[in-house]
Amino acid sequence: MTLPQRLLVLIALVALPLQPAPRAQATDAGATPAAQSSPAPTLPAGIRAGVTVQGVTEYQLDNGLRVVLAPDASRPQTTVNMTYLVGSRREGPGETGMAHLLEHLMFRGTGDQADALAEFSRRGLAANGTTGLDATNYYATFASDPDTLRWFLAWQADAMRHARVSRADLDAEMTVVRNEMERGENSAFGTLLQQTASAAYMWHPYGRSVIGARSDVEHVDIPRLRAFYDRYYQPDNAVLIVAGRFDPAQTLAWIAADFSPIARPARALPIEYTVEPVQQGARAVTLRRSGGSALAVVLYHIPAGPDPETTALSIGTTMLADAPSGPLYRALVDAGIASSVFGDARRLAQPGYVVFGAQVQPGADAQKALAILESTLEGRGIDALDQAALDRSRTAWLRQWRQIYNQPPALASALSDASGLGDWRLFFLLRDQVEALDLEQVRSQLRTWLLPSNRTAGLYLPTPEPHNAPSPPTVDLDALLAPLATGAPRPAVADFDTRPQAIEQATLRSTIEQPNGALHLALLPKPTPGGQVQAVLQLRFGSVEQLRGLGVVPALASAMLPRGARGLDRQHIEDRLNALEAEIDIDGSANTVRVDMRTTRDHLPDLIGLVLRLLREPVFPAEELAKIQRSVATSTEFAMSDPASLATNVLERHSQPWGPDDIRYTATPQETLARVEHATRQDLIDFHERFYGAGDVAVSAVGDFDPQALEAALRAGLEGWRTAPAYTRIPHPWYPVPAEVFHIPTPGKANANYLAALPLKLQDDDPRYPALTVANYLLGGSEDSRLWQRIRVRDGLSYSVGSALEASPWEPSGSWTIFASMAPQNAPALESAVRETMSAALRDGFTDEEVRAGVRSLLNFQQLGLSSDRSLAVRWMHYLRTDRSFAWLMDFQDKLRALDAAHVNAALRATLDPEGFSVAVAAAPG
Repeated sequence: MTLPQRLLVLIALVALPLQPAPRAQATDAGATPAAQSSPAPTLPAGIRAGVTVQGVTEYQLDNGLRVVLAPDASRPQTTVNMTYLVGSRREGPGETGMAHLLEHLMFRGTGDQADALAEFSRRGLAANGTTGLDATNYYATFASDPDTLRWFLAWQADAMRHARVSRADLDAEMTVVRNEMERGENSAFGTLLQQTASAAYMWHPYGRSVIGARSDVEHVDIPRLRAFYDRYYQPDNAVLIVAGRFDPAQTLAWIAADFSPIARPARALPIEYTVEPVQQGARAVTLRRSGGSALAVVLYHIPAGPDPETTALSIGTTMLADAPSGPLYRALVDAGIASSVFGDARRLAQPGYVVFGAQVQPGADAQKALAILESTLEGRGIDALDQAALDRSRTAWLRQWRQIYNQPPALASALSDASGLGDWRLFFLLRDQVEALDLEQVRSQLRTWLLPSNRTAGLYLPTPEPHNAPSPPTVDLDALLAPLATGAPRPAVADFDTRPQAIEQATLRSTIEQPNGALHLALLPKPTPGGQVQAVLQLRFGSVEQLRGLGVVPALASAMLPRGARGLDRQHIEDRLNALEAEIDIDGSANTVRVDMRTTRDHLPDLIGLVLRLLREPVFPAEELAKIQRSVATSTEFAMSDPASLATNVLERHSQPWGPDDIRYTATPQETLARVEHATRQDLIDFHERFYGAGDVAVSAVGDFDPQALEAALRAGLEGWRTAPAYTRIPHPWYPVPAEVFHIPTPGKANANYLAALPLKLQDDDPRYPALTVANYLLGGSEDSRLWQRIRVRDGLSYSVGSALEASPWEPSGSWTIFASMAPQNAPALESAVRETMSAALRDGFTDEEVRAGVRSLLNFQQLGLSSDRSLAVRWMHYLRTDRSFAWLMDFQDKLRALDAAHVNAALRATLDPEGFSVAVAAAPG
């Protein structure tokens, strides 16, 4: 599993309701709150305390293992991240992909654990691994539990020195790795970026793909792979990070017991002496393949990640590519040449790079787009940057930093990334560097490094008198870190009980009748790090008949809301959100509009006012509608050749009885494109004036806020607004769908997709539903499921495979789906394996032990979900709209606990019909 490249985001607008997550989440009501804070732990023998920065403390074992503890009792979850300071950068000739292969094999087997992923699933750990250029990470987040933490630390110690790294495991995992490689090859953008990086680096391994060369991966030598493991998977080359709720003293004692017996290795790590020479002329890459739309990319070398110059370059990159005010956006998107632009500074332990790009508008001149990209970056774009742009980017960056610091899983990941750069303290130092930036510093660094001679792009430009960038300086980390203030503890946050009954008791529910309609509230005030609050606001209006013939108009109208309101253009709205330390996401389809909000205690009332202003007073700017239409054209071209999109669309269309005028109709990509292209600004204005208004409004909020201030802001924002047409839920009744198999050709695609769907006459209050939830989890809902173990672990046919069960809370209508990705040549074998797995489950059933383990895992995952304020806000909105409460969840959990194999197997055999599935396989022919 490689670290994902930051891909170009394509905006896709579809007039479809949101679908539930594919995996069930459950909780155990018996979490024990941890203390708010604890004194400095007594250190076990062999552990030395190091520096503390804002509540994060380093310790070191005699064998060289660095331990970083970031205790935070505000949420009942714990994250453990083991970072090995080895990535693809350390691979030699013939070894490309070796670091990534080892990451896969670590989960295959150790001395004490044969199948780590399955055990993670059984224990309710959200666990995975990632491989990057500089480091490899193994991490897990779980509902805080000493026994789980103890077990996972022991597994990490076992994996450090006792991974099997066997030929049998490698052969079994090889097809999975190939499938992952093929998934990456499906992306034209990812392939172009990799080839551009390869052209930019003549000697340094940063120019190579993390996943490696296919020939190296397929012919890897086991003794050589074992030597790589023995060299780098050692305590003196690792950083163990624990964040969230845990007992630091007890955790250090466990770490000492598990890791101290591992001796410091006698070997010395190989010296790295390859330095990429200064580039002395522009380089060019051209990629030609089928599918998608044109892309233009330019890449420039920059100093190493810890260098303060790179901080200025990173913020400058954000300023240049900012939407909608950045120079690149104005020069390319506003001009109709590109549908989107991006910029990303890759912070790496050694001199890295910054990359900019544009998704070229269909029909536009790609060479012209590239020329504008280059001229904007290497000249007038830098001159156009002003103090407002710096303030905007800095505010957004610091807001994100605070959010990361206040979320244990994100903080653990950030400390791991900083360790890969050289030291975890860089996470805090980067914040100080960003706060100290001035405009001229940013401009100066951009002018130093964004040069024609330092560029690799899709075009070669000969330069008779090159102006070369300087050699990247050597970074003295000790001197750089010396001014960093140390010793400050993390601010204490009061504990909060996440048991369902406690959440129910702490929530303030009410319905306020106003002259223009009802306002339904579910408010859960609670202490949070940084005074954060999550809220959801939802409007409902109209009926299925009133929406007839409107197609994509409701979705387009909601997409336009944050792009302009009376007295506010798009940039003013973005600036106002920045000032309020806020993020919003507006999603609307059919007769519902939902706004997800995130801000802080002091800003919530003002954010509510701003959101209601956007809902009440949109102006639907014509130029912004044109940008959305261009983005849809780009995303539609992608959907027309993407295997997953094609399979999903074919099955959804096969299972619908609606005509094209019905709001529930699933359009083809071509129909969607035509509908969006023909939508006018007046269509949006008419829709808004007819349907938007008060009348049926609901708000849920969770976090640090004043309920009275929130209610006052809502009353003020809704006062005098017209009453919307009465809301009637749009029905989605069950009806029989004939089973059919669709084979969809996707020429030129290295990856294929399998999707199967069975319509169910099932509501979530059906007596079978708890048992079917467990049956689905055991069949394909986890890494210990039958489908996963057969198709991923045993046969190695798919990178990802699973199943999902859905049931409506309003009517007997649901579905059972099975999904997988694979190489095209493996499609027949995968289809057979799915059928055989279902048949075996129906024939043999599940054992009582499997059912007990599945229920425990489901409850643990739900307990983890209840520690998320956003999840709680979303769940409360669901309960408001279904007239439920957490009593429903507690009852459902009780039903899960009461299940045995007889109940689960009876429900499975009464419901699962392998012959009733419709199947879509999207694969390259041949």
